[in-house]
Amino acid sequence: MPFRSVSHGYDRSVTRHPAPFVNMTREVRDALVRGAGVVALETTYVSHGFPHPDGVATAIASEAAVRASGATPATIALLDGEIRVGLEPDDLERIALGDARKVGPRDLAATIADGVIGATTVAGTLAVARLCGIHHAATGGIGGVHRNAELTFDISADLTELGRAPVCLVSSGVKSILDVPRTLEVLETLGVPVVGFQTSVLPLFYCRESDHAVPARADTPLRAAEICRTHWELGRASAVLVANPPPAEFALERSEADALIDAALAAAATAGVHGQAVTPFLLDHIHTAAGERSRAVNRELIVANAGLAGAIATAAAQR
Repeated sequence: MPFRSVSHGYDRSVTRHPAPFVNMTREVRDALVRGAGVVALETTYVSHGFPHPDGVATAIASEAAVRASGATPATIALLDGEIRVGLEPDDLERIALGDARKVGPRDLAATIADGVIGATTVAGTLAVARLCGIHHAATGGIGGVHRNAELTFDISADLTELGRAPVCLVSSGVKSILDVPRTLEVLETLGVPVVGFQTSVLPLFYCRESDHAVPARADTPLRAAEICRTHWELGRASAVLVANPPPAEFALERSEADALIDAALAAAATAGVHGQAVTPFLLDHIHTAAGERSRAVNRELIVANAGLAGAIATAAAQR
């Protein structure tokens, strides 16, 4: 056992998981064994998405939202040459302050071999969830096809992993900094259902609405769980993307969000930013221009999505 700690009334000793290089807390493993709801949570917003200590506070609030829904949070990161499934506050501090590597599926092996700190992206989190048999996850907004991708071929690994991970992923739709129509086309090609939660249109991260209809809708966590179960019982191996609009009291108006995004994209082009650096650069530029309002909606939607993912996982477990 690499370390032992007790919190939240649970024995959270880290135990070796049957999957290679994976250590998970006793709490998470026991929940999986019981068939209880477990929600995988990413960590790149802890290391790259928010200034310290906001990222750590958001992660702790997300875990609390999952617990309040009756499920068990499984926050994922790479520490000391292994994949940790279930973290303590001290681990989150290490990720926030330790110059963490941004880890997608391609980066898992090298990060483990190098023994450095790694914060998982959406795709990295889905890859670990698939490895561990976790079928529910939450994030802020997914990556996708970037604007001008016909020239740059800049397409997020989130889409590829959504096409092969049997996970119900709750997000506030697609990041509006992307080419949304092309992202939706790729999701359709990969056979990933997009289910609006209490909405018939796709939310765009900062905004509750868009011009894009979703092909399915669920108005309750149980209905979302039933869609996921049916999808997988039909032999489909892909994820189900549940699109949850950001809380109304924090969401930005589309005109304001569009202006912020256009300015951020122009700045990125001028600076020559590309690849994995694009999204954090754009979000940082938007946060700087919009001040606390954009950070507030980002923070609140992450926590809300974690809570909804927990409610869907709990509904699925009760069925």
